[in-house]
Formats: sequence, C-alpha cells, structure tokens
Amino acid sequence: MIRRAGSGPRYHSGMVADPRLTRTNRRALIKRDTLETQIEVEIDLDGNGAAEFATGVPFLEHMLTQVARHGVIDLRVHARGDLEIDDHHTVEDVGIVLGQAVAAALADRRGIMRYGHAYVPLDEALSRVVIDFSGRPGLFYAVEYPRARIGNFDVDLLREFFQGFVNHAQATVHIDNLKGTNAHHVAETVFKAFGRALRAAAARDPRQGEAMPSTKGVL
Repeated sequence: MIRRAGSGPRYHSGMVADPRLTRTNRRALIKRDTLETQIEVEIDLDGNGAAEFATGVPFLEHMLTQVARHGVIDLRVHARGDLEIDDHHTVEDVGIVLGQAVAAALADRRGIMRYGHAYVPLDEALSRVVIDFSGRPGLFYAVEYPRARIGNFDVDLLREFFQGFVNHAQATVHIDNLKGTNAHHVAETVFKAFGRALRAAAARDPRQGEAMPSTKGVL
C-alpha cells in the first residue's frame, strides 16, 4: 500500500490497489493519460495520513501533504507533465484525477456524512472550506492572494486544481479566505481546511448505516 514520504524511492512501478470498493475498503487507484500529462492517484479514505508524491511541482506537493495529513487519508500522486511549458496542465490534471479517485472510493456514497466544513488559521491567515458530496459539481472560490506567485508557483493554478476536483468528485465546494496578508499562509490554510472538510464529509455516519444521505434517495 502507500508508504510514508521519505521511506523509499519517489517513484516505483507495479503498485496496484484492490479495485473492489466496499464499505470497509474505501480505496481507489485512478490513472489518466493525455498528450499533456500522465497522472496516477491512489487514495485510501480510511488511512492515517501517509503521503507519497512525485509531480515535479514542489509547492503542489507541499499543499497535497496538508490534505493527506489533515484529511487523515493515505494519498499517493505520481505525475509527469509538460512542465517545460508551465505547471498549468499538471496542477489541473492532478485535481481532476484526485476528484475521480475520491468519487470512486466513495462509491454510491451511502452511509457518509456528506457535508463537511472546517475553519483553519495560520498566524494572520484564516480560511473556511465547506464540502457537500452532492453529486452536483460546483466551485465557489473567494480567495485573493497578496501576490501572484509563491516562489515560482503561480497562485492562479490553485483555482484550476479545485475546479478539476469538484468537476470529477461531483461535489459542491465553497472556499473562502477570510483573512491573510501572507500568500503562503493563505494557500496553506485553504488546503488544510480542505483536508479537514473532506475528512468530515467522507466520514461514515454511525447513525445512518447504509442509508443514502439524501431525501431523493440518490446522490
């Protein structure tokens, strides 16, 4: 399964996940190959925060580490993209495949909490993320960064990451930065809050059993 970061090679072949999805096996392995990127994401929603990344985009990996740790999910992301052009396709496509992996791991979404929210501070910065695994994709993103780049990373790409995620996870996600003057702090609070909201929304509801968390009977 997924090994903790730093425990071995950053990329290795032959890793496979059990394709059977059950209430006690909420794992998925998704691969996506295009002319621009080759992405592989493996996720375990009931993991312990183990993370392994090889994307060629260090800041994205730093943010994904926050999702794994604060979402308490095991997450492996390997990506090869056209970084000689820029980071856009790689960042967006990782969001797409992460959304596909979450959707696959949730299966029919019976018995989950469905809704999750989190407020996360980091010094002067404060962000809020609210997630509804509604079956309807929608991103409502109100984040303004004090500067356009964090190191060499274009902060505009963070919205593209989340747009890719919601489109393929079939989720409604509200992301609001409430305070912040340091761009790195703003981004980090967004991703930490996203991880915690994801954890809450994907959690099993012990009172619902196998019930669908919708009066329509389907999500």
